Amino acid sequence: MISKKMEKAINTQMQREIYSASLYLAMSSYCSGLDLNGFANWYRIQAMEEMTHAMKFYDYIIEQSGKAIVPAVEQPPQEFDSPQATFEGALEHEKKVTAWINELVDIAIAEKDHATNIFLQWYVTEQVEEEAHANEILQKVKRIGTQGPGLFMIDQQLAQRVFTPPAAPAE
Repeated sequence: MISKKMEKAINTQMQREIYSASLYLAMSSYCSGLDLNGFANWYRIQAMEEMTHAMKFYDYIIEQSGKAIVPAVEQPPQEFDSPQATFEGALEHEKKVTAWINELVDIAIAEKDHATNIFLQWYVTEQVEEEAHANEILQKVKRIGTQGPGLFMIDQQLAQRVFTPPAAPAE
């Protein structure tokens, strides 16, 4: 069973993951408006990943005999300064998510909740990948600027991203 403190913290993180999905959908819509459909695709896939993360938290709470609270979610910004600004925002957001995941791990350790600590290690690893991926694209966009053939090439590359649900743990 999960403690009430841990349950509350995971419910808060579930809300944050759903907000993340909303934020990335807003970025996708913005990029679509610029006819950067590859950028839009990348953010749409990112939104799907974030919803998967939220559902993993939801399922974990239920499996631990807790109560998952379906959250109200704040509306994210709808306008951005540039495609580069979206990736700057994405990277900063992922850094916040990393800090929040680390806080959850700290709570699990303080509560001596080994099962939740193990569960959260997937997210710790995932956040390393999330930050690295956002930063990699941001650095490319910074190098090529926001116009010209370089932007077209990155857009084409980002269009290739597909959603791959995380593998289910072995039973």
